[in-house]
Amino acid sequence: MKTLVTRREILKGSLAVGAGLTVGFTLPPRGRAQTPGVFAPNQWLRIDRDGIVTVTNSVPEMGQGSLTTTPMIIADELDAKLESVKVEQAPANPALYKNPVTGAQSYGGSRGVRDHLEMWRKAAASAREMLKQAAANEWGVPVESVETEEGAVIHRPTGRRLRYGQLVDKAQALPVPPNPKLKTPDQFRYIGKAVKRRDTPDKVTGRGIYGIDVQVPGMLIGSVERCPVFGGKVQSFDATAAKAIKGVKDVVQVSNGVAVVADSFWTAVQGRRALKVTWDEGPTAQVSSAMITREYEAASKQPGQVARNDGDAEKVLAAGGKVHEAIYQVPYLEHACMEPMNATAQVSRESCVIWAPTQNPGGTQATAARITGLPPEKVIVNTTLLGGGFGRRGEVDFIVDAVETAKAVGAPVKVMWTREDDITHGFYRPATYNVFRAALGANGMPEAWATRIVGPGILIQKGRAQAGTIDPAAVEAVRNMPYDIANLRIEWNNKDLGIPLGFWRSVGPSQNGFIIESFIDELAHAAGKDPFEYRRALLGKSPRHKAILELVANRAGWGSSLPAGRARGIAVVFSYGSYAATVAEVSVAPDGAVKVHRLVCGIDPGLAVNPDAVKAQMEGGAVYALTAAYYGQITIDRGRVQQSNFHDYQMLRINEMPVVEVHILDSGEAPGGLGEPGVPSVAPAVTNAIFVATGKRIRKLPIDRSELKRA
Repeated sequence: MKTLVTRREILKGSLAVGAGLTVGFTLPPRGRAQTPGVFAPNQWLRIDRDGIVTVTNSVPEMGQGSLTTTPMIIADELDAKLESVKVEQAPANPALYKNPVTGAQSYGGSRGVRDHLEMWRKAAASAREMLKQAAANEWGVPVESVETEEGAVIHRPTGRRLRYGQLVDKAQALPVPPNPKLKTPDQFRYIGKAVKRRDTPDKVTGRGIYGIDVQVPGMLIGSVERCPVFGGKVQSFDATAAKAIKGVKDVVQVSNGVAVVADSFWTAVQGRRALKVTWDEGPTAQVSSAMITREYEAASKQPGQVARNDGDAEKVLAAGGKVHEAIYQVPYLEHACMEPMNATAQVSRESCVIWAPTQNPGGTQATAARITGLPPEKVIVNTTLLGGGFGRRGEVDFIVDAVETAKAVGAPVKVMWTREDDITHGFYRPATYNVFRAALGANGMPEAWATRIVGPGILIQKGRAQAGTIDPAAVEAVRNMPYDIANLRIEWNNKDLGIPLGFWRSVGPSQNGFIIESFIDELAHAAGKDPFEYRRALLGKSPRHKAILELVANRAGWGSSLPAGRARGIAVVFSYGSYAATVAEVSVAPDGAVKVHRLVCGIDPGLAVNPDAVKAQMEGGAVYALTAAYYGQITIDRGRVQQSNFHDYQMLRINEMPVVEVHILDSGEAPGGLGEPGVPSVAPAVTNAIFVATGKRIRKLPIDRSELKRA
């Protein structure tokens, strides 16, 4: 007897596939959904009678290419034509569409492909096996005698053929195989091949819908006046003048300040300017960049928590040999997404509907449920395209703005941030102060190395790591540095002065790759050795670091002559499961202006599903990294961010962009991340080249060009 259940019941439970691996198939206790004309073996894909495959993509599209990569993976394993695979964005439902590794419906850390690849492949392979079985049953032949080919099942001995669309009803009645056989790489038709981005035409023509484009009937526009000091609160406000402005509909206090709601964005901003707000600025009003530097410097003289301790570095350093010392500093950085923060919300007694460019659909749903008092299933989250994510859109502050404002005024409201709001009220990459000491042996190689990092911990500040422990993000790329040094000591001093921290693109390795790869370069030059060969000699226990380093050195022509005035620098950094290296060709003008002529970048991501997307991510990472190296700096005065827009928080301009060559090393290892690993090795490669060109070592970012001027 068949048990008929609704398709919605697919959304319950989970099926474990393989030893300890949950791939996310869901089956209700009474059987699988029986929806006529639709074959839905799991929540990730369905096939209709026309043979159209619809993939439910849980990864927000923020420029990394998930709308293209996911269909490639499904089409390959399902044996479907890529053009027959459509994509729809998953709704917020963490129980159903969670990341199989993190358990959350939130996306950062370059997890789109590496966390989902096996799950998606198994979901598609199960569907393929079921379609084969359905055809075999129809023909009365052994399933071993049939095979699939571009959207059809074929019986080679007789030449019979059935399209997938003809098999959906029969396949739907079959059990889902828990351990489907996956294709071997030689059978791939799409994975590993360059495929054009599907979202490009819509983005170029303006058809693509970002959060800022959302339109809802009866929608108002909100803009929030925030305390200029981090952590400050509204003490009192007078909205009389704001409400007198034509078009201003309401003024309400929300968690993050005072929201002015109007019939247009410009009117809402005008209303903000007319507000009279008295702020309780709180203790952070005493904090300045000068104070932070003093506190960091003082903390650097105190022992820190020991993150790694091999051998006895302190004993060797104290033995009286040749010791090389350096201090490296990096500033706070803002994400500076091109699309400012925004979200639209509509709240009623029965439901809450949100439209948002969010990296965190699950967190958005939970936040709205908390604010409205509704059960999570009554909160609908529509994830739009993201005009840049970089970690910033994993936060929920802009979601809080929209939901609280819409709830207060009883109408749908789109809350939009200005560029100034974005720069002055972000979540910032930590500023750090880093002390290095190394003892060099007679052969110039390091016999001991000690690093003391001073700065705040993102994970601790956000409650994701325990206070008093070592924050993993703060020491990433230092604690696990690849160089084979017998005596190695890494310490960390947590110094948090209340500046809100965020997961900036490549997080810990973004600054730690710079400091490690700069200091190893210093040691190479101090030893009178070639920086590339020096690194190679210390990478005997890190073959993937070594392989990608050798690849970029070879492709960049390391050691060959360059045009007069140019110099090369090199760096290699592991992050987010991938190994990346960069060679930079740089010149420095007499006035200190730095020009990067060429970047030769390499990445070993284990598996490159779409090489074209991998190259785009590496190129984008280079833009992000160069912007920070040239210009990136958030400074604080009286608890206030001093920068406000792109005139004083500059972005790299097109005329400053070098030629970027990207080389992919497909090692066949487990897939690594792509969005972030391209960032960390760029800045040290550039500054290491600057040293070769000028003899001046850059130990503090951004690059101070006045220090590079020649008399």
